[in-house]
Amino acid sequence: MAQSKVEICGVNTSKLPVLTNEEKDELFRRIKQGDKEAREQYIKGNLRLVLSVIKRFSGSNENVDDLFQIGCIGLMKAIDNFNTEMDVKFSTYAVPMIIGEIRRYLRDNNSIRVSRSLRDTAYKALYTKEAYVKKHLKEPTINEIAEEIGISKEDIVYAMDAIQSPVSLFDPVYSEGGDTLYVMDQISDKKNKEENWVESIALREAMDRLGERERKIIDMRFFEGKTQMEVAEEIQISQAQVSRLEKSALKSMRNYLR
Repeated sequence: MAQSKVEICGVNTSKLPVLTNEEKDELFRRIKQGDKEAREQYIKGNLRLVLSVIKRFSGSNENVDDLFQIGCIGLMKAIDNFNTEMDVKFSTYAVPMIIGEIRRYLRDNNSIRVSRSLRDTAYKALYTKEAYVKKHLKEPTINEIAEEIGISKEDIVYAMDAIQSPVSLFDPVYSEGGDTLYVMDQISDKKNKEENWVESIALREAMDRLGERERKIIDMRFFEGKTQMEVAEEIQISQAQVSRLEKSALKSMRNYLR
């Protein structure tokens, strides 16, 4: 099988081989010794993994054969970079690699063209983020990423936005304790800040009945037009907590204003 392309047209994928753990260990031992035949066998033995991943992209309208070929490139990269001394299953390591390769392909082939320099900036930021998480076991801030790669945070944010695929405002982005955050929760509204409410004395009276933290959240969200993420960073709590407190505060205010 050629390394750069995998043909699946006319191939009965249900008959793809399945490797035992013992076979995987032995093949990897041989791969590390430079055995190309062992590498080919290992690739073939993990094609089902690629098939399972490309099912996640069934709504992308991309050719399945193309996605499969790109997924196999991610599989090969995973094989070449996998450390057998780590206490991690190969599939656990390979799946994010395969998904990442397919996403890069979809971004680069998106009908909305993004300049090469923007993509390079975005990919540098993504790689830096991954390395930071592995080293520090926590997500880096935009400032930390900017400092690491020597690019302004504004340029990083712009580049990251440019490579994102369009999403619905009602797509969920995070869930904690049964509270789901949606894309719309992360969007600030700097044009329409509910002027009618701002001018209402009743609204201020309703806000005065809130606790100090809830009142601050409402003020930052609806009077300053900040996103939930910005609020969370400023008052040093999670975005999920901001969402929960905001919903509770708005409910209390509505009840008072009725």
